[in-house]
Amino acid sequence: MVQLKTDKQIDEMRAAGRVVGRSLAAVRAAARVGVTPRALDRVARGVLAEAGASSPFLGYRPRFAPVPFPATACISVNDAIVHGIPDDRPLADGDLVSVDFGARLRGWVGDAAVSFTVGRPRPADLRLVETAEAALAAGIAAAVPGNRIGDIAHAVGTVCRSAGYGIPDGFGGHGVGRGMHEDPGVPNEGRPGRGMPLRPGMVLAIEPMLIAGGTDDYTCDGDGWTLRTADGSRAAHAEHTVAVTAAGPRILTAP
Repeated sequence: MVQLKTDKQIDEMRAAGRVVGRSLAAVRAAARVGVTPRALDRVARGVLAEAGASSPFLGYRPRFAPVPFPATACISVNDAIVHGIPDDRPLADGDLVSVDFGARLRGWVGDAAVSFTVGRPRPADLRLVETAEAALAAGIAAAVPGNRIGDIAHAVGTVCRSAGYGIPDGFGGHGVGRGMHEDPGVPNEGRPGRGMPLRPGMVLAIEPMLIAGGTDDYTCDGDGWTLRTADGSRAAHAEHTVAVTAAGPRILTAP
């Protein structure tokens, strides 16, 4: 069931979203060749602690997971699409990094993701990241009262497919509020004019995930969490928590 939020509650969610935005900015600033994903997770944990916030990721265990998630950030490198567990392998020159992060503050959750390169970037990776960000912007622009979930999905999918990229089958965005995953689901591809109507007070995580090789297939690592492209190509992920309001979309997870 979709829980509509009041203006006051959306303001409270914005406070959690600011923590997410600051955390992602701090992780991106700290990311460089030789730094490990586990060290970047510690940076994110530090921002949470300073803000008096907690992690909705740490200890999270959906039905598919063999173990609870052991970190505060999902850090996915190169062919990892999403749900990467931070480890001690140093980042290498030219790596493509996606960081998905959440914060819970005073009972409300914010959720966002960003992708970037470290060291000397590959032009193809820059194009992939730019397209993920463009798809996110298109999805956000469609998050207005009177539209439907399918309009967001169509906007995201059109940008991704037009650039020749794949979209991981079955993965997309979701509602956000007191919980990290709430109704409704927000697919990354769909038909305009279909699905649930968008109403003021809905808060959605819109999150394009792109596969450079153009296929939609993925595999799962033995850790039970990390999803990788089946063809070994690189992936990018972009996400914001967005409130649907009468005045237009309100991004809650900007820094």
